[in-house]
Amino acid sequence: MAGVSSPKLIEIERQLRALLPADLYARVWIDPSADMLMRVFEHLRTLQHILVDYVPREVSHQLPQLHQVRYGWQQGSLMFTDLAGFTPLFEAKAAEGRAGAEALLTLINDYFAQMIEIISKSGGNLLEFTGDALLVQFHQERHSHGDKDAEVAQAVYAGLRMQRAMEQFTAIATPQGSRALKMRVGIHAGRFVAADIGSPMRMGHVLMGRAVQRAKQTEGAGKVGQVCLSQTGCDRILSGPNRFRLAPNQADNWLIIDDLSPESLGEYDITLTRRRAASPMLFDRSVSGLLSEIQTSIHSIEPLASYLPRAVLQLLVNTAAARRIPPSFPVAAVAFVNLMGLPEAVDDAQPEETDAIVTCFSHAFALINGAVELHDGILQKVTYHSVGSEILIHFGVLNPDPSDPRRAAAALLAIRDCIASLPPPTVQGQPIRLTCRTGLTYGPLFAAEIGEPRGRREFNVLGDTVNTAARLMSRATENQILIDDATATALKGQPQYHCQSLGSIALKGKSRPQPIYALNPMPQT
Repeated sequence: MAGVSSPKLIEIERQLRALLPADLYARVWIDPSADMLMRVFEHLRTLQHILVDYVPREVSHQLPQLHQVRYGWQQGSLMFTDLAGFTPLFEAKAAEGRAGAEALLTLINDYFAQMIEIISKSGGNLLEFTGDALLVQFHQERHSHGDKDAEVAQAVYAGLRMQRAMEQFTAIATPQGSRALKMRVGIHAGRFVAADIGSPMRMGHVLMGRAVQRAKQTEGAGKVGQVCLSQTGCDRILSGPNRFRLAPNQADNWLIIDDLSPESLGEYDITLTRRRAASPMLFDRSVSGLLSEIQTSIHSIEPLASYLPRAVLQLLVNTAAARRIPPSFPVAAVAFVNLMGLPEAVDDAQPEETDAIVTCFSHAFALINGAVELHDGILQKVTYHSVGSEILIHFGVLNPDPSDPRRAAAALLAIRDCIASLPPPTVQGQPIRLTCRTGLTYGPLFAAEIGEPRGRREFNVLGDTVNTAARLMSRATENQILIDDATATALKGQPQYHCQSLGSIALKGKSRPQPIYALNPMPQT
């Protein structure tokens, strides 16, 4: 009877609140008929496909238990990429409004689609997007039957293919003239911990260990248009059957000389199976049968959904039918928090100490996310720095508001206190020195669903405001929060914040020194 909900629908109602658009939720609650339940089932099936594309392969192929921290040591090669030339393109397209946002999205997703295809064909696993950068993993385990160093060569071949594909982006027409995109690629081979951390409300897939930092350092030391290899990667590749010509580079890194013929380089090493899970078959379309299938779908979707910020999940839920999030140029507050001391500690820890280190990281992630969401912000993800791990946070990307800098400041001060209060785990019996440093900016950025439109993708933020936040973070000292002039201006007149001028400093990508400030709570009188 319409309007009377079944006990099973009542049982799953709370879970459906977060997974259905508000209008569909209301309709099925009022009319829990087979036709309406079929609409719910189809929506959840679409949402599951989207979420599978939003998370790393390890997560979608082996769903975690949301109440448990999961981790393990892995051996392989890590590739970091970084895109040069995006900021001038952003500025050129931002002046065109919505049309410019759509054009920029088409361009950046053309770039990502080509890079992702090469990565997949080369046997790599795309772990994450970080702005316009990529982190790719090549598993040594795939070659356990043969050459133990084969995955290093596989990563190098992938990097060379990616650099050759960048030739398509060297002359991009804009009203301000021709613009170009170029890329750096860095590769390092080593051992690291892969972990799923957080709480049932919000999970994250992270890598820990100095090998991750070394890979990031190798990318940073590289040159635009080339593939840079760490000394460890170089030693391993020279011991194998592959013969690459190498040129020395700074900081014990080597540049790969690309003198390979198209035939020698080829198009791929291995073709991976598709990421997408098979759609559930629906045999029973009765009310009870549909409710059972809906309940099964929820159990598969909830672990995937926990890897997304709740606000982004809601955006995906509301746009699932269109399968597309419109791009935009919001003005928002962006922060990077560099968590130092904890991620790299796993290398020196005794086996019995590793669990406590990963658990501490999990607690830190959960508490930081709690502070961010309390102030209506979004913890985008954990990413990587040459020292420690970075956490990207933003306020106002989905709903810009003049209060964004104030809420960001309150959250970052709370995060600093939270990290300082965490009981540090021990390494070889000694407590870890756990600190953070933070950069906060306020300005325009590009927000969009980047990647393959029907494949691996993420909702992300890009642009100079994001890059400047990362550079301020790098210049901060232990437990210091550095902010830019726009944020300091927005905080003027707020009695709870003290913005101490530190003068002007030169920042990468800026033509002149930038005023910076240290953010602290106003001293108690």
